[in-house]
Amino acid sequence: MDYVNPLGHEKISKLLLKFSIPAIAGMMVNALYNIVDRIYIGNNPSLGTNGIAGITIGFPIMIISLSIGLLFGIGGATFFSMNLGKKNNEEAENTLGNTLITLIIAGIIYMLLSVTLLKPLLIVFGASENVLPYSMEYMRIITLGFPFHVVSVGMNHFIRADGNPKLAMYTMFLGAGTNIILDPIFIYVFNMGMAGAALATILSQFLSFIWVISYFIGKHSRNKLKLKYMKLKPKLVVKITSLGLPSFSLQLASSLLNATLNKNLFLYGGDIAVSGMGVINSIQTLLMMPIVGLNQGSQPIISFNFGAKKFNRSKKAVKYAVITGTIIVLIGFLITRLFPKQLISLFNRDPELIKFGTSAIKTWFLFFPVVGFQLVASNFFQAIGKPKTSMFLSLTRQLILLIPAIIIFPKVWGLEGLLYAAPFADFFAFLLTGTFFYFGMKKLENTQE
Repeated sequence: MDYVNPLGHEKISKLLLKFSIPAIAGMMVNALYNIVDRIYIGNNPSLGTNGIAGITIGFPIMIISLSIGLLFGIGGATFFSMNLGKKNNEEAENTLGNTLITLIIAGIIYMLLSVTLLKPLLIVFGASENVLPYSMEYMRIITLGFPFHVVSVGMNHFIRADGNPKLAMYTMFLGAGTNIILDPIFIYVFNMGMAGAALATILSQFLSFIWVISYFIGKHSRNKLKLKYMKLKPKLVVKITSLGLPSFSLQLASSLLNATLNKNLFLYGGDIAVSGMGVINSIQTLLMMPIVGLNQGSQPIISFNFGAKKFNRSKKAVKYAVITGTIIVLIGFLITRLFPKQLISLFNRDPELIKFGTSAIKTWFLFFPVVGFQLVASNFFQAIGKPKTSMFLSLTRQLILLIPAIIIFPKVWGLEGLLYAAPFADFFAFLLTGTFFYFGMKKLENTQE
């Protein structure tokens, strides 16, 4: 009897729970990669706020590694899901093989570029004389793990699209769990400082890399990695890339945003402002990861049913995702309102850092309740194969609104003005995305099964 993919017939609410909960759990654990590094480093007396600032300055370089994994991983997994929906299994496996080779090549190229240009990049991104040695010590090692990171991030989307969301979650558990265990050993027991935190991270990325490759050559996968499908096909790579561009652009904009933010924070508030925003960014990452997981869980459901021309099921999946995403960000918003001081002091108890962080977190998250809708609605257009619309909406908040506000607002209102850039961008991105989403859903409503 032929395998019948549950994405096309099982109850949508059940599918969303089945696919999103493991993805959310996995992304939450995955978010702990850098957060755990910052907590251990921030609480180490010899590293402290300079150590946190060192990681914060290097973060834009790490985001680009993630963005490359998402470019080919999400793009490939979306096309993979669409082909499974059309029962075109050969093209699905072709997509799988081409994506892996592309990820490997891109990861190696990015590693070589990062190693070569590391010091000038860190200086451009805002490293002061005090912070640069900490950042260099950490990033020299981190860059060596980029090929493993790129492949594990990218191929994990295929595990989920292959119908194994729990195994995709275990990939992230394996990586983050290893990092959490090794961090205190390398930082405190072996007294390796910043280098120890970085070494723990790349070892955990290597284990995740082995795990995802093993899955697609083992017995658990429904679609296999085959050598005949690993020969690069330019047209297929272009299709994969076009579908992954929204996620890639969003992360690339995030890298540019972080670099611009760090530069302006140092200019208007010094190293303590850079450290404080590094902590706030860690908290923001933790609060937004459930939305990323929700998008990852809903993507194969929306894409498969869209490919199978079951448009009502796609529409229902995105509606449930919007409601769930809004509830998630509302909970996060309340946490930042009720426990700001406790959140900041998890990373470091420096009185100056706590004073800045407690005030800044309330301003930065002022319009956080609308962020869930904006992220889910942007992802919807990517899932139905409209990457240009998705990319435009994804870039609206960070590139079109937030970066200009970060540059302009502090010139008028100083450091406080810089912090109000985030709620300004959140509100207007929400309005624009809402308009596109309304008409997109109307169009889908008019195209019945």
